[in-house]
Amino acid sequence: MALELQHVIKAFGEKLAVDDLSFRVNSGEILGLIGQNGAGKTTTFRLILGFIEATSGQISWNNDSANQINPNDIGYLPEERGLYPNVTIEEQLTFFAELKGIPKKKAISEIDMWMERAEIVGKKTDLVKTLSKGNQQKVQLISTILHNPKLLILDEPFSGLDPVNAEILKKLVFEMKERGAAIIFSSHRMENVEELCDSLIMLRHGKTILRGDTTSVKESFGHKQIRLKAPHSDEDLLALPGVVRIQTLRDGIRRLELEDEKYAEAVFEFVTKDGFIPMFSLEPPTLEEIFKLKAGDQHE
Repeated sequence: MALELQHVIKAFGEKLAVDDLSFRVNSGEILGLIGQNGAGKTTTFRLILGFIEATSGQISWNNDSANQINPNDIGYLPEERGLYPNVTIEEQLTFFAELKGIPKKKAISEIDMWMERAEIVGKKTDLVKTLSKGNQQKVQLISTILHNPKLLILDEPFSGLDPVNAEILKKLVFEMKERGAAIIFSSHRMENVEELCDSLIMLRHGKTILRGDTTSVKESFGHKQIRLKAPHSDEDLLALPGVVRIQTLRDGIRRLELEDEKYAEAVFEFVTKDGFIPMFSLEPPTLEEIFKLKAGDQHE
């Protein structure tokens, strides 16, 4: 199974919300679709789901028109949450399960299992509005995946979650990947994209400005940063050829920004000339730094 977009354009009057977008996400893969607000991500989701029609281009699912996707094969978690506050967890999940073709009796029998897997604090008879934000988001994600969709679209699924609850939801997403779902994941938290996604597409004003597998994208920007833990002063390090900036991180670790990675060897020789140092790591930029560089206003 695979979802493929080929040269998709969506215009609203004279405005191009999506401009010649092409990508493919296969079964068992996670594609990160990233960009600033207004970049075209939500419009892309609506095109895939058939809520709106493309101006031109093709959207296909398993080599057939996306219009042929069985709605029960799709799981969509929108950024705007859609739970009913005055019903119980059991009623909420049973309702969504029945919408996706799961018999009510079967859905009810599986609710305890889902609550345990998601580590939801409370009872299935608790009203949704009494749950914490984190537990509400867990219920929302369960309602999106309980029918084992083949195509899963997740828009900011970890927004506002504490690290513990975020890890629980990440585990569920990875389980869906292992089951063979083709997953599109969107987030403004680049560390989540970096951790979860096999490949990524970065949009800016509807245009694709960056694409590829996540590791290759990072590597393409070169290894211009050194993560260093050593006794040398900032003044001595900044005096070395090619060192343009130093940032203090934590626990005595500093990050040196290089003009070019060719200067890394000289830095290494300098900091190790008197013997062992606890840390020296030559690294590419983080995805967050790449995002700011490519999608930020300074890219105009």
